[in-house]
Amino acid sequence: MHIPESLQDLANSEAVQFLKRPKTIARSFAGVFSLIVFSSLLTDGYQNKTNSSQLHCVLNSNNAGCSFAVGAGLLAFLSCLAFLALDAHEGRTTSSHFKTAFQLLDFILAALWAGIWFVGFCFLANQWQHSPPRQFLLGSSSVKAAITFAFFSILVWILQAYLALQDLRIDAPVPYKRSLDDGGVVVTSLSPLSATSPVNTPTTGAHSLSYTSSALSPHLTTPKAPRLTMMPDT
Repeated sequence: MHIPESLQDLANSEAVQFLKRPKTIARSFAGVFSLIVFSSLLTDGYQNKTNSSQLHCVLNSNNAGCSFAVGAGLLAFLSCLAFLALDAHEGRTTSSHFKTAFQLLDFILAALWAGIWFVGFCFLANQWQHSPPRQFLLGSSSVKAAITFAFFSILVWILQAYLALQDLRIDAPVPYKRSLDDGGVVVTSLSPLSATSPVNTPTTGAHSLSYTSSALSPHLTTPKAPRLTMMPDT
């Protein structure tokens, strides 16, 4: 089947190649999961009890649980959008220092968010486990969705940390790089002396004695006094 040339150009464009990157896909999933977490508890996380009109968090009536999930989900979603914008700008940057700093920041934040979502998943699951049954008429499906995607967020942020670490190890500006295949170390060696080097190499031979110091510094040579020749009387 023949593909039109315009579609081939579209597939080879920078935008499509950017969207096909593993890091871009991981950030997109992380943003969607965070959006589901905070939107689920923001809309249906606060309900009134059957015998009261006051709104309470459906997670064991603990408002800290809903506030934590909403705040963490919103911040994680904004973080994904910010890093997607930085990823698009990274390809146009030639500074190695900026790339290294960005990759290091990416790894640190990804590992931090993985830890935050792990704590959040354990906290939300614990509060939902201790919630009295049939205390609220609505909100149970939203809580289950938030807990489920909080767990998925742990995995996707760990994946982002791994990808950032791989980029950091590949593009790190170090004086040498250790090969993972054969365990060899590639180091920078000094270039040999050129033929136009000012250093004079002493010549060696069987009956030749010459010193570089004498050749380089003529003032070190001791001057010889003239000899007087005595003529015999005839």
